[in-house]
Amino acid sequence: MDRTASITRATSESQVELSLNLDGTGKTQIDTSVPFYNHMMTALGKHSLIDLSIKATGDTDIDAHHTVEDIAIVFGEALKQALGDKRGIRRFADATVPLDEALATAVVDISGRPYAVCTGEPEGFEYAMIGGHFTGSLVRHVMESIAFHAGICLHLTLLAGRDPHHIAEAEFKALARALRGAVEIDPRVSGIPSTKGAL
Repeated sequence: MDRTASITRATSESQVELSLNLDGTGKTQIDTSVPFYNHMMTALGKHSLIDLSIKATGDTDIDAHHTVEDIAIVFGEALKQALGDKRGIRRFADATVPLDEALATAVVDISGRPYAVCTGEPEGFEYAMIGGHFTGSLVRHVMESIAFHAGICLHLTLLAGRDPHHIAEAEFKALARALRGAVEIDPRVSGIPSTKGAL
């Protein structure tokens, strides 16, 4: 079963080329044109074991927001496409990941129903500038964009954290590890893991 997707998206604000393989080994080739986002998407691919290639440019001279958001949209769409009818997947998974003083938990349901709940980030995190281009508020925006375009339910909770870099990285890695489990083929599941018969 081929669980891959390649999507190109071009707007007046950004150009994104993205391909992924759900049954990979975490190989990544990432150039988002936003340095800290490169780091986060590399971690997402590495720790989810999803092979991921991203080449993107955009109006980062104005703000990183458009490019970051559009990559998250395309990643969500590609994830949904690669999952197909979701036959045989584990569907539910969770992961708790530390990074020094930061600790984040992600719970994922590949449900077909988009929902995102992100809680626990400290006051002021949304205004933190990480790596000179990436604001803390973009973490939640990325998570919401992925969830809504992939059709997944995501609960992301920051349990502890002080350093903005550590917080963001723990959150991305928690999502990665949860996705790794949720998209994995379960040898005990013979069909679509839903009482409705569809996800």
